[in-house]
Amino acid sequence: MKTIKIIIEKSADMYSSYAENVEGIYGGGDTVEEAKNSALEAIRILKENNSEKNIPKILLGDYDIAYHFDVESLFQYYKGVFSNPAIERLTGINQTLVHQYSKGLKKPRAAQRKKIEEGLHKLGKELLAIEL
Repeated sequence: MKTIKIIIEKSADMYSSYAENVEGIYGGGDTVEEAKNSALEAIRILKENNSEKNIPKILLGDYDIAYHFDVESLFQYYKGVFSNPAIERLTGINQTLVHQYSKGLKKPRAAQRKKIEEGLHKLGKELLAIEL
């Protein structure tokens, strides 16, 4: 299946979103949720207001949406779900560093970003295996 990759980033005064692999899809808002919804609205508008030949091929038929976050935006978006101690337990990254990443005081290196991603994916797999 085709995947539209939406990038979510925090700037000084807002969150922005854009499709990395589809031209013309941009959004923004005061929260991550608003930025995500704005990008989805841009997709809807692009599809509604163009003829089929002017719509990017990736938007024709079925497709998935994948959100790519910077670490600060991810931690801010999920701050009510994950505490710094929980992130440390999932990733092995010191809580002080987690706090600095979540506040934008430091940017994690690629290896640290990979640890965060792998820890969250591992948790996701564990949660998907739960039956009640």
